[in-house]
Amino acid sequence: MNFDTKRLDATDYKILRQLTEDGRMSDVALGERLNLSSTAVARRRKILEESGIISGYTVNLNYKTLGLSMIVIVSIELSSQAEHALNDFEQAVLRSPSMSFCSFVSGDTDFIMILNVASFETYDSIYRRELSTLPHVAKIRSSFVMREVRNLTTPPIIFHG
Repeated sequence: MNFDTKRLDATDYKILRQLTEDGRMSDVALGERLNLSSTAVARRRKILEESGIISGYTVNLNYKTLGLSMIVIVSIELSSQAEHALNDFEQAVLRSPSMSFCSFVSGDTDFIMILNVASFETYDSIYRRELSTLPHVAKIRSSFVMREVRNLTTPPIIFHG
């Protein structure tokens, strides 16, 4: 469904900002924070959901607590950018269990991946079993995150009205 985001007002953006901080917040609690009735909040939330602006609700996991304390950013260059090569590569990535993020990008590389791993040994195993077996790969470059400075789970919600 196409939704004209110009129809969003400052209150809609306040609702979105609150929900990005706590997606489980009730309409009553949200209304109290924004000085709105729970009925008004429920109506606005429903419009945001039906329009596709809110596409779902998720849980943010603490990777370190789960033992996945290392983040690896992997840059992949393919040997060919022909459509069949891109499709082959993308289908193989979709079958790869270790990748939480992969995007086709512009610039000096073709794909960027993000992996959350427990250790260098874990990454070495993933590199050998998954990354090195991906089709049409010419070069793999790995960067290990030393420290996260900022990691938002959602984009900043700013009203530009």
